[in-house]
Amino acid sequence: MHELSNKVAIITGAASGIGRAAALRFAEEGARLVLADIGVEAGEALAAELRGKGSEAVFVRTDVSRAAECEALVQAAVQKFGRLDAAFNNAGISDGPLPPGTIDYPLELWDRLIAVNLSSVFYCLRYQVRAMLKNGGGAIVNTASIAGQIGFAGVPGYVASKHGVVGLTKTIAIEYGAQGVRCNAVAPGLIETPMTKPVFEVQQFRDMVAATVPSARVGTAEEIANMVVWLCSDRASYANGAVFAVDGGFLAR
Repeated sequence: MHELSNKVAIITGAASGIGRAAALRFAEEGARLVLADIGVEAGEALAAELRGKGSEAVFVRTDVSRAAECEALVQAAVQKFGRLDAAFNNAGISDGPLPPGTIDYPLELWDRLIAVNLSSVFYCLRYQVRAMLKNGGGAIVNTASIAGQIGFAGVPGYVASKHGVVGLTKTIAIEYGAQGVRCNAVAPGLIETPMTKPVFEVQQFRDMVAATVPSARVGTAEEIANMVVWLCSDRASYANGAVFAVDGGFLAR
């Protein structure tokens, strides 16, 4: 069953982790893909891998913290495939393993977190929605986090940026739902990816998994990707403006 057959989709942060897992799943479901990342070598390799499996996929080097590059990404998708049906705004960075508390938090780190994790989503949404409205609608999924719904000490930049993503998600749903554009967020819990590897190498975080996750394990990128595919499919046609936690029950406590 190809739930995304012939749908044109953009995935940001596609070269590794959750983005890569999503690209593989989107391709399995028949989507035509425009992959975006700042990692050119990994991004090009993934696009070539997908084409080798019979999928239509291109890579566009994109710094999502720059509005002009987000606009160019959407334009590239429309020029290549003629339309835009789905988008997974997933690119992001973390504060690092153990950043200091708010009063000692580096200003340059704050600026970078907000630019990559929050402003980038606004930029992408701005141009994706415009393209989707031209073909009667579409589905957008933004990567938020459990840190977009609760607070965590020591990571003010990440927490603030992900709360902002949740707010943007709800705003787009309200503004454009009647015109056929659905916008939801996926909220990963403690997921093992290349980005989070340095975090999980800290004993404090390994102990936290055992103590706070009812499923008693970290999640995988593939488990997030499965939720994103569903949200972009027609089966999720009435899901709009919601945040879907994939966290092993972390927020249930």
